[in-house]
Amino acid sequence: MAGVVVMISKSIVRPESNTDGSDSDRVKIHLTPWDLFFLRSDYPQRGLLFPKPDPETDIISQLKSSLSVALKIFYPFAGRLAKTENEDDETASFIVDCDGSGVKFVHASAKTVSVSDVLEPADGNVPGFLSRFFPANGVKSCEGISESLIAFQVTELKDGVFLGFGYNHMVADGSSFWNFFNTWSEICSTGLHSGDRKKFPPLLLRGWFLDGIDYPIRVPIAETKTQPLIVTPAAQHDLQEKVFRFTSSNISELKSKANGEVDGKISSLQAISAHMWRSIIRNSDLNPEEVVHCKLLMDMRRRLNPPLDKDCFGNVVGFATATTTAGEMLSNGLGWAALQINKTVGSQTNEEFRVLAENWVKDPKIPNHVAVRNSIIVASSPWFNVYGNDFGWGKPIAVRAGPGNTSDGKLIVYPGLEAGNIEIQTCLSSHVLEKLSTDAEFLKHVCVV
Repeated sequence: MAGVVVMISKSIVRPESNTDGSDSDRVKIHLTPWDLFFLRSDYPQRGLLFPKPDPETDIISQLKSSLSVALKIFYPFAGRLAKTENEDDETASFIVDCDGSGVKFVHASAKTVSVSDVLEPADGNVPGFLSRFFPANGVKSCEGISESLIAFQVTELKDGVFLGFGYNHMVADGSSFWNFFNTWSEICSTGLHSGDRKKFPPLLLRGWFLDGIDYPIRVPIAETKTQPLIVTPAAQHDLQEKVFRFTSSNISELKSKANGEVDGKISSLQAISAHMWRSIIRNSDLNPEEVVHCKLLMDMRRRLNPPLDKDCFGNVVGFATATTTAGEMLSNGLGWAALQINKTVGSQTNEEFRVLAENWVKDPKIPNHVAVRNSIIVASSPWFNVYGNDFGWGKPIAVRAGPGNTSDGKLIVYPGLEAGNIEIQTCLSSHVLEKLSTDAEFLKHVCVV
């Protein structure tokens, strides 16, 4: 299926104009250390697979017109990054300039691909052709100066539609993105417009910054330049992806097992993350003394003091990292591993968040990649409203992650199609993924999608 995707059109969709002909005040958003941390990161990309619409429905026109309305509400996405180079100290500063430049919208066709090709690939892995259904492959956050801060690609399949998207993590996190996406789908399916203030109140921006720290934050020029990842072609080619499903029954079993082994309040996500972590380490052939990590991206809105509104727009995520050795991991049970995750999640407090940010500003270092050796990274959330997005031709039938920050050990977590289920798109080296997929102990509590 090498030549499977045909580009039909590329366009820019801008926010709906004000009905009174006036322009609202142009907002400029200052960036926090947590935003700047993602300066060199790829755009996270996700995609939803939908059933085939009625042939009489002009879905492209509907999507573009409703997107214009949604961008009037979620106006930061329609802006661009603005960069200032400070010659006096060889630093650079960035802001989000909400200038209404608009977003990239691609219309494509892949008429030789069916829904079953996406959902039921012959080898059981996420098919390679899927990468061509996404609009921001290889785009990094720092390129938001010229690239749109969110981008979309609608690919029409033989018997379905794939809606792929990528967004700049400096501007928004998953929580803000899905709030936007939920609003867009509602506008498209109901014909609502941005002027319906009762239904769509004004966007609430993050409104949080560190006391006593000057902004815009200055970052050494050298830290703002992208650097190629040192990954051998063979190692990159060796990565494969597979989707694993935890049913509500699986989740209950793992949560009960973990809590039965330790004196703690292990959550569902902590239990299944621990099961994935232990199983991946067990199948990775590591020496017992090798250090291993489990990193979880966490929404910090309600953990700050005072807490932020849960729906405020912006990027408010932190990393919780549990660390141990391969030997210690495998000599202890599920409950022990889950407790390590539980403790590091609990340690993410307002004080911790602020201290890390204050220290970062004193010596800004921007990672080229969030992954480290022998680590798993748990991203996204099973609580995002993914399957409620109906643009007027039916709800999604699957969700998939696209290229972007792809690394050995990256786990993208989604709600399952059936209520109570959780699915994890798992990226691992092929030999580890192959062993994991036939590991009887692992498969007792999970199934391959």
